[in-house]
Amino acid sequence: MATIRQATRAELDTMIDWAAREGWNPGLEDGNAFWVADPDGYWVALEDDALAAAISLVRFGGQYAFLGLYIAEPGYRGRGIGFALWQHALARGEGRTIGLDGVVAQQGNYRKSGFVWSHANIRYGGAVSVTEPPGTDLVDVAPVHTAALIDYDRRFNPARRDAFLHEWTKQLQTRRSVVLLRDGTIVGYGTIRACREGFKIGPLFADSETGADLIFRKLAAGVRGARIYLDVPEPNTSARALCARYNMKPVFETARMYRGPVPDLPLARIYGITSFELG
Repeated sequence: MATIRQATRAELDTMIDWAAREGWNPGLEDGNAFWVADPDGYWVALEDDALAAAISLVRFGGQYAFLGLYIAEPGYRGRGIGFALWQHALARGEGRTIGLDGVVAQQGNYRKSGFVWSHANIRYGGAVSVTEPPGTDLVDVAPVHTAALIDYDRRFNPARRDAFLHEWTKQLQTRRSVVLLRDGTIVGYGTIRACREGFKIGPLFADSETGADLIFRKLAAGVRGARIYLDVPEPNTSARALCARYNMKPVFETARMYRGPVPDLPLARIYGITSFELG
């Protein structure tokens, strides 16, 4: 019988490696931001002291959590180990709304556990060559912006993400975040990070289509024609038009589903979700 316990920080890196092997293309330095979001939110199942399966249930605030990184090692699949871990994670989230981005083929199984479909998220990808937009309203995120950025981010998520965003928006060699300011007020922001293949932009939140385009070009220009991925809520027609404008094509799709009350999010201003792993 498998043993279930909380994952260590090193085991989270293993979980991210498993995600890469599944073709999910995680960021090169996702681990630290994932971990600080909720160090108690990662779980593994072991059989004979070997890692057999993993899952995350990262809690944001007191009412919301996001489920991800649900993977079983190929040699342990079909034996109920992953499902036992799934049930353990759902029990941990009892009383909260739980979100997930699941592969389309598993929607039926998620429904059996009480999840309902909200919308599709479509990953677009392509080599993007753009010039950096002019002007002084787009600036790199600095500590002086953090408090206002966290407040702004809350408009697009079911709960505040303070600890996560402190880490996610740090400027690293592999990651850059910018804010769009109007009269000193944040009206959009985005992050680009190096992944196992190419770069991902996420999140990309903006109050207007023009603002989203400016942020996208600012981030894309910095990676000089590399392949870029953007995970777009399918109902946002402006986001899909942005992808078409820069010759990005659909490459993957997930189903955003919730167990519990479905959050009322401003999908028309969400041009790119943060990640499939943490929402």
